[in-house]
Amino acid sequence: MTMLGHNNGPTMEGGRSWRKHSWTKARAALLPTLPIEVVRLRVRRAKELGLPYKTYASVRASTGRDVVGFLFSSNALGAHAGSISVPRGAKLRDLQNVAIAGLALPPLSPDALASLIAAETGIQPVCGSPPKLSDGWSSARTKIHLPLKVMKLPRDGVLVIGETDLEREWSDIGQLAGYLKAETYFATAS
Repeated sequence: MTMLGHNNGPTMEGGRSWRKHSWTKARAALLPTLPIEVVRLRVRRAKELGLPYKTYASVRASTGRDVVGFLFSSNALGAHAGSISVPRGAKLRDLQNVAIAGLALPPLSPDALASLIAAETGIQPVCGSPPKLSDGWSSARTKIHLPLKVMKLPRDGVLVIGETDLEREWSDIGQLAGYLKAETYFATAS
């Protein structure tokens, strides 16, 4: 007789190797097998975004949608002295079919950051001011969403590229697709 709450799966008697085998097999059965054409399209899309395929695939799997935009912090772009760092600017120029937004940390203004990104990429981004430490959750969320709202980007399709733990929190506060450390993103060959 099956007890209430039992999923009729394999019993947990047996050794560790049996449990590992059973769970591996059950998990594999849950994962869809993608046609090779879909995999090729996704590999190509990851390249357009300058992301490793594994990172791109994990964002897609967790959000259920494509990455349609990046929200860069001015720190992530190395935009401190009135220009974007040379290697990071080169990677931005290689991006294809993706929206770019930014949050300008002081002393840089949102307009100055937008001008720097536009000069580097030819893309006109929308930039805003990041939340302050004194902002409540609602105010912080509003500031993070503002550039995305102007660009009509879905929150869960936007990946934050940042440098600090505070910037990592933007992804959680704004319910965005995820966070990637700038060092990791810009180290990836496009």
